[in-house]
Amino acid sequence: MTMKNTVEAPFIQEMMEITQTMWRNGWDERNGGNISYRLDKEEVAEYLDLNDVKRVIDLDFPVKELAGEYFIVTGSGKFFKNIQKFPEDTLAVLKITEDGNSAELLWGLVNGDKPTSELASHFMSHIARLKQDKNHRVIMHCHTTNVIAMTFVHDLSPKEFTKTLWKMCTECVVVFPKGVSLLPWMVPGSNEIGEATSKEMQDHRLVVWPHHGIFGTGDSLDDAFSLIETAEKAAEVYMLVASHHSGEIKQTITDEQLKELADAFGVVPNPNYL
Repeated sequence: MTMKNTVEAPFIQEMMEITQTMWRNGWDERNGGNISYRLDKEEVAEYLDLNDVKRVIDLDFPVKELAGEYFIVTGSGKFFKNIQKFPEDTLAVLKITEDGNSAELLWGLVNGDKPTSELASHFMSHIARLKQDKNHRVIMHCHTTNVIAMTFVHDLSPKEFTKTLWKMCTECVVVFPKGVSLLPWMVPGSNEIGEATSKEMQDHRLVVWPHHGIFGTGDSLDDAFSLIETAEKAAEVYMLVASHHSGEIKQTITDEQLKELADAFGVVPNPNYL
């Protein structure tokens, strides 16, 4: 059977488009940010020989829960702005081995590079989210400018941070009713930060790394992107308001109005936050 042109695969085209958009938004400077996207075996098989393993990549952590799953991920040290031009160098299609200790490279990273250095955070978070939602597919990490800025000037209590975001834009409590979680500052790329992130992913789809960036999840690239986009817009409004010369917020969406919004759209806000 003649294989289709791999680069034309929808999952590769989607990654090329979304990473370009994220870079243009200023969320992914240089090699900042990473994405992992869980794929259907049948879709991958249309474009790749599943038995043609280019090399095996050992993992620093076991992910038995993801055995046999297929992913497309961004590469370590790769610039988002270059993914659209050089997808075979900057992206990787992986299959997790049955023992969960390694990943088989089926396509990409043609110059011998590695998958994203945040792979621990991604795979641990995929495991956590799949326990909550069997349709879950995407972990997206980026350096959203205003969310980062907000972590320098705002209380880092998840409850207070969430309520501020909810009150900046009417849609926020509807888009992320579970709110956001925040970690203490930690060195990125470690198993420790991966474990801490995945723990918060059990109850949240947005996790902020103070002074660094944000993680968002979803059942598609668009879903995860729009979730982050909404939080970033709220943070941008907050930073504009916070920089007002008087330094005083004269009015905002009230708690009662947030409850009315939630009722109107049939969502349940996190009871620990509202």
